[in-house]
Amino acid sequence: MTSPISDAPIAPLTVSVSASDGARFDLLCVHRPGPVQRLLYWMPAMGVSARQYLPLAQALAGRGVAVVLHEWRGIGSSDRRAGRHGDWGYRELLTDDLPAALAEVGRRWPQATCWLGGHSLGGQLATLYAALHPAAYAGLVLVASGAPYWRRFQRGWLVGLAYVVAPWLAAAVGHLPGRRIGFGGNEARGVIADWARSGRSGRYAARGMAPDLEQRLASLHLPVLALRLRDDWLGPQASLDFLLGKMPQARATTDVITPQDLDGTTADHFHWMKTPAAIAQRIASWIAAQEAASANASPPAP
Repeated sequence: MTSPISDAPIAPLTVSVSASDGARFDLLCVHRPGPVQRLLYWMPAMGVSARQYLPLAQALAGRGVAVVLHEWRGIGSSDRRAGRHGDWGYRELLTDDLPAALAEVGRRWPQATCWLGGHSLGGQLATLYAALHPAAYAGLVLVASGAPYWRRFQRGWLVGLAYVVAPWLAAAVGHLPGRRIGFGGNEARGVIADWARSGRSGRYAARGMAPDLEQRLASLHLPVLALRLRDDWLGPQASLDFLLGKMPQARATTDVITPQDLDGTTADHFHWMKTPAAIAQRIASWIAAQEAASANASPPAP
């Protein structure tokens, strides 16, 4: 059963986190007063700061789902910036930053059931993190996400070309100048190398990480909610299907968001962030349904 909806604004709580290698960043936490029972840990898209998801967090918190917004290394409140002398890849994001942040969340709200979610690349990294820690989280929420494999896009040869050019450009400049070229933020060379490798090969791997990520994904049993935006060329159905296909044992629920769901706003990769109420409603209702199903499946207490 979903909680009553409240439109009252909730001031975000800022929580500072230090990763194991000394990198620092802030989490933004939005929840109603009182005990936190349902918590969604949200991972942004490439180059997008945590603060830009506050409308989504407010909408979810008003429906009884607390939200913690992650900040990627190199973006927003992070004390690191990508450059010739500042580099990192998926390994640092998955094994330094996220464990430190989620450990802090666990200390502050130990009673909460925690779900992982994300937008675009954030959804991919949430999926990989869940695959590495399958017993720790209740499920996954993906919005406008999918695997970046070039063969799953219209005009895939152009996308494939980008996966060749982007790492070359990042190596030449010292980072990907996303602000200048209009794609992502100023991204670290390692992040772009890992992202482009998965885009070219269709397989997830990260420099310096020993676990077989594809094997971990294939073993993942968690429930997944995947919301695709109807007009999103960056997250087409084939890309989402390819990502979900890596998790054959996961219980996936999919839906398509249209402009009618967004008060007429274009249903593309980013515009939904301005009018997220319909997406928040779907997420909150799905989480409540998963919790109800889990409670009904559990044996009665003695």
